[in-house]
Amino acid sequence: MEELKIHKLPPRVDCDSVAILKQLNRASRALGQLKGEVSKIPNSQILLDTLTLQEAKNSNEIENIVTTDDEMYQASIDETVASVTAKEALNYSKAIKLGLEIVRNKGLITVNDIKCIQKLISPKHPIRKIPGTVLKNPKTQEVVYIPPQHYDEIQSLLDNLERYINEPEFHDIDALIKMPIIHFQFESIHPFLDGNGRTGRLLNILYLVQQDLLDIPVLYLSSYIIKNKNDYYRLLQEVRTKDGWEEWIVWMLKGVELTAKETIIVVNKIKLLMDEYKKEIRSNFSFYSHDLINILFKHPYTKNSFLERELRVHRNTASSYLNTLADAGILTKIKIGKFNYYINEPLLNILKKH
Repeated sequence: MEELKIHKLPPRVDCDSVAILKQLNRASRALGQLKGEVSKIPNSQILLDTLTLQEAKNSNEIENIVTTDDEMYQASIDETVASVTAKEALNYSKAIKLGLEIVRNKGLITVNDIKCIQKLISPKHPIRKIPGTVLKNPKTQEVVYIPPQHYDEIQSLLDNLERYINEPEFHDIDALIKMPIIHFQFESIHPFLDGNGRTGRLLNILYLVQQDLLDIPVLYLSSYIIKNKNDYYRLLQEVRTKDGWEEWIVWMLKGVELTAKETIIVVNKIKLLMDEYKKEIRSNFSFYSHDLINILFKHPYTKNSFLERELRVHRNTASSYLNTLADAGILTKIKIGKFNYYINEPLLNILKKH
């Protein structure tokens, strides 16, 4: 297979056709509703901590890096027990939070920012400088795509992508239409030796935050891609070979719509569960506080040190609180190694189904 020429952005085709605009309307409406529902959660950090781990798990799974929910959440509170795949998920979650910090502080997403994020996701794989990278069908080993091979071309395409991300006047179309264009371009440049898929999917959500379409990164397309993996790779390739931009953009916008609707359900379930916990603990226990509720919902797995640090209580007091909640059936107590962990099982079940 010959190397396909990747053109600089903007695309040389109509990116706001009737089909695209119809799907854009549906996606924009769903995304706006999600933004509104998230704003009703008193402490949005709760969603950031829980949903980023789910996205990390799903995004890694696309690359055949598979971990269980239990492994991942246990590792999130104690990295010493983390498996190799659970550590990959934790690194991805940390990369999302780093990206959010960058976007909030700078309002920009530069090539250097992408490199910093990539270092967390795949630290040993910098921008490609030596030719020879090809993408193969994992089953047949057939070469399906040869990305740009030379460092100067890769860097030139990345510089162009940086302008496209950060300069609205560079392509005067709706930001939500630009998101799938940015994703295609990054995946086609394939700048790094490894981790391009995960970094590219993370770039989607950071762009939505940068464009103020969301306040925090809670909409993740990896679950949509997992369910439609063949379409994802087929449509990417058809943009390269047939200029099939319209079908690709519509497909990605449909993913935004469906994923936003699914995430609204998850956010509302978490909010209702928080309200239930507030009522039950406030009615029955003298140690109720908003901070305690936040701790129980930041991670499905909780341990003494979280309460010690965030409630500023003695270790024995923290242990007493958690054991009391476990005795009441509000938390489930388990022992792993030398330490006790307390599981918010209803929360864990909501996240597992997401």
